[in-house]
Amino acid sequence: MKIGIFAMSTGKMIGGALLSCLASNAERLGASTLWVPEHVVLIDKYSSKYPYSQDGVLPAPTNAPIFDPFLSLTWMAAATKKIRLATGICLVPEHNPVVLAKVIATLDFLSGGRAILGVGIGWLEEEFQAIGIPWERRAHRTRECIDAMRRLWGDDLSSYRGEFVNFEGVRSNPKPVQGEKLPIFFGGESGPALRRVAEYGNGWVGFNLTPAEAAAKIKRLEQLLKANGRKLSDVELAVSPYTKQITKDDLKRYRDAGVEEVVLVNLRPPRAEEELVKDLEKIAQDWIEPAAKL
Repeated sequence: MKIGIFAMSTGKMIGGALLSCLASNAERLGASTLWVPEHVVLIDKYSSKYPYSQDGVLPAPTNAPIFDPFLSLTWMAAATKKIRLATGICLVPEHNPVVLAKVIATLDFLSGGRAILGVGIGWLEEEFQAIGIPWERRAHRTRECIDAMRRLWGDDLSSYRGEFVNFEGVRSNPKPVQGEKLPIFFGGESGPALRRVAEYGNGWVGFNLTPAEAAAKIKRLEQLLKANGRKLSDVELAVSPYTKQITKDDLKRYRDAGVEEVVLVNLRPPRAEEELVKDLEKIAQDWIEPAAKL
C-alpha cells in the first residue's frame, strides 16, 4: 500500500523554498506521489455545485493561491529524484491539447519519467465561461484531447482529425520518457467517470470515499472494464478519503478493496519549513510507515 500527498499551495510559498521542502521531505519519508490541483480561476458567486460538500460550495476561499499544476510539479521535480508527480486533477477540456501535450511531455522528460496525468472534466461551469470554452460536450472534448495527446507522445509524425481537435503532419518533441504510455488517471465517482477509466484510462483516483464506498465503486469499475475487454489489474487504483475520517485500520480495508494508493489531503497549509517537516514526519509515522507494512 502506497501513500500519496496532496500538495496544497499557500501564499507562504513565495520564492518556492517551502514547495521544495515539501517535495524533498515527502520523498525522504517514503511518500509515493505528490498530487496538485488545477483551477485557472475561481469565482466569488457561482451556481455550479461542488461535488464533495453538502452545501455544494468549495471549502476554500476564492482568493486561494492555486498554482499552475505543471509549473508546481516541475519545481518539485527539481527537488526530488523518484517520487511520482501527478495532477489531481488537470481540467483537460480547458486546454489546447497540442500545447498541453508539450507541457506534460516536458515535465515527464525533465523528471525522468515520473509524470502522471490525473484528468477531470470539471464541475465549475463559470470557470469554463471565463476561459471561453463551451461547457457542453466537454466529456467528448476530453476524449479527443487524450487521444490526440497520445498521438503526439507516441508518433514521430502526428496527425489527428476530430470534432474539436485537428492537426496534420506535426512533430512534437521531446517525447515523454514514458511515451504514449504516460499514465492517465481519471478522477470522479459517477458512472460516466468510471466508464472513462474503463474505456481509455490507465488509472482511477476516487475522492471523498470511505473503504466501503471505494469497494463499491471498484466493483462497478471491474464490471465496466470487463465489458471493455480489460481487467482490474490493467488500471492503478488510488483513493483519497478527503473529508472522511479514517484510521490506520482503514488502510487494510482500502487495500482489501483493491486500492493501491491512499492520497492524503490533511496536510496543514505550511507556514514555515520546520513546521512543515514536523507535519510530514507525523504523516510518515501515522500513515506511510503502517501502509508500507501491509
